[in-house]
Amino acid sequence: MKLSELVKERYTTKAFDPEFTLTEEQIEEIKTLLQYSPSSTNSQPWHFIITGTEEGKERIAKASAGRYEVNVQKIRDASYVIVLCSRSYIDDSYLQSLLANEEHDGRFADSDAKNMQNKTRLFYTNMHRFELKDIQHWTEKQVYIVLGNLLMGSAILGIDACPMEGFDPAVLNQELNLREKGYTSSIIVALGRHSEGDYNRKLPKSRWPQESVITELK
Repeated sequence: MKLSELVKERYTTKAFDPEFTLTEEQIEEIKTLLQYSPSSTNSQPWHFIITGTEEGKERIAKASAGRYEVNVQKIRDASYVIVLCSRSYIDDSYLQSLLANEEHDGRFADSDAKNMQNKTRLFYTNMHRFELKDIQHWTEKQVYIVLGNLLMGSAILGIDACPMEGFDPAVLNQELNLREKGYTSSIIVALGRHSEGDYNRKLPKSRWPQESVITELK
């Protein structure tokens, strides 16, 4: 299938089939997709909580109780649920560990290449840490790159998905002990197969026409 056809076909699933289960192969594909998502200066400021168990999904669903109740059943009925978490801060220890991991993976031809990578990443991270003072906002933007990859990757694998911002991050952070680990929950993604009662599957897509959202410079 062409990419242009796939993006027209995929949609946000509003109701999942609770009897459907993702295969182990699909789960491994999803994990690899998460692991290899790109980020600014290869900062990788994220962590992913994945569950396919009833107990795990109930823990995540706690954060959608009350005002976000509409999302509880999606979480419960999905085959797998992923919490995309962003780093609350980036310190020098993390940056040095990241640099050492890149060196271990053979990213640097020599010490000059290593020093250049370190210098470049420090320039951007320090700008967000000290001048702009928006480091958590910056890390969360990297997580949303992962979200885009996850939604398209899931569609390629034939998996339905529903991204959700409708939850209380304070509740989820406490439930999963994220704050103590240096993270905060950014978005929840439910994965599985749509149910026959999913109204959104039957609706036509609605997007602005290309001429109103795309400008071609000559």
